[in-house]
This record gives sequence, C-alpha cells and structure tokens, in this order.
Amino acid sequence: QEHFVESGGGLVQPGGSLRLSCVASGFNVDDYTYGWFRQAPGKGREGVSCISGSDGSMNYADSVKGRFTISRDYANHTIYLEMNSLKPEDTAVYSCAAGLMCYEETLKSVDYWGVGTLVTVSS
Repeated sequence: QEHFVESGGGLVQPGGSLRLSCVASGFNVDDYTYGWFRQAPGKGREGVSCISGSDGSMNYADSVKGRFTISRDYANHTIYLEMNSLKPEDTAVYSCAAGLMCYEETLKSVDYWGVGTLVTVSS
C-alpha cells in the first residue's frame, strides 16, 4: 500500500523554483512528524528538512537553509517543500517520509516512505 502521493518534480533551470507536494493517507496522519529526503545519482540518501508534529518546529540541512521551506497542511494531509534558487547540485529524487520525531534535519526513524519524485536542475 502506498502511503504517500508525491508530485511537483520536474526539470528546472538553475536559479528556478519548484514546490513539491506529498499527500499522506492510510495511517494516523495527524500523529506523525514528516521529513523530506533526497538521493542524488550515485550518492546516498540524505535528510533535507523535517517538520515536527509536536511543536511545528522546522529544521534544514545546511546545504538548503535559506532556500527551501517545509510546511504542512493538516486539513489536506499534505506536506510541502518549497525550493527556491535551485542549483545543479540539488538534482535528486526527493521523497517524503513519516516518523515520530525529528533529529536535526532528518527523522530519527522512519515508519513510512514515499516513492519519490525526480527534480533535475539543469540549463
């Protein structure tokens, strides 16, 4: 069973913007904390941002701080990642995930994973 429907990826020029969306379902959505991860070609997966379900606090990886914004719409069970000033090194498959708490810019552990959406930053 897929627990997330992710969308918003695509091809964008350097300096451009994209907004990723992740609609959660099939579990107690409101009880969880959410994070965005990415995996670039030939590299391991890394945490990008995390938004706490308990206090709404947001954390970001140093590489995206000031450019990316994570947010959450409780009414529509949706988590967003607004990405601005995109760079070629942001090219990756971006996945959302659910867990119980943040650990800095990532989730301490993941209970549910999305399949991901590809973001390509290239001229």
